[in-house]
Amino acid sequence: MKRAFDFCASLVALVLVAPILAIVAVAVRVSSPGPVLFRARRAGVDGRPFDMLKFRTMRQDSPDLRNPDGSTFNAAGDPRVTHTGAWLRRTSLDELPQLWNVICGDMSLVGPRPDLPDQLRLYTEADYQRLRVRPGLTGLAQVSGRNRLTWQQRRALDLEYVSSQSMWLDLSILARTVPGVLFGRGVFGVTDNEPHDESRQN
Repeated sequence: MKRAFDFCASLVALVLVAPILAIVAVAVRVSSPGPVLFRARRAGVDGRPFDMLKFRTMRQDSPDLRNPDGSTFNAAGDPRVTHTGAWLRRTSLDELPQLWNVICGDMSLVGPRPDLPDQLRLYTEADYQRLRVRPGLTGLAQVSGRNRLTWQQRRALDLEYVSSQSMWLDLSILARTVPGVLFGRGVFGVTDNEPHDESRQN
């Protein structure tokens, strides 16, 4: 039932937002040199890697900065982010291409947000339970604080979702996602983490 709902809802949503996707694609193209879409390598079900689609928000060949917990550094005023990219992040429009990931079966509308593959080395035995389900476009952690939550808080919420998932819970999370996106809640994480330059990405 969950997979059928994901497929049908994402297909309808993709058709409805097609004009927005076209406008955003043009805005990204003229904002700075580089591709419109960025393929971010992520860990999916059972840790299998897949390419998560996003509209590019950074300048091409920007350094990949990480927080001490291995997550990507994300803060207001990041000089790597274009003006268009900052707006896309505030509105979460950069995430819309992931509807295609949902249609393809790599992701679900609701589930734990996918981690970078190299973050799995920091997992505890309990953390691996979050890989039992498809990663989500939104999730319990996203509607409970998003990037303002610590690594441990996000993990706890992800595990809570995995152990108690249901269609009613998914619908509740989707409903709570709307005001969170509209008001840009938790888009930027805490700023007291010192970023680390580990590689280069957009």
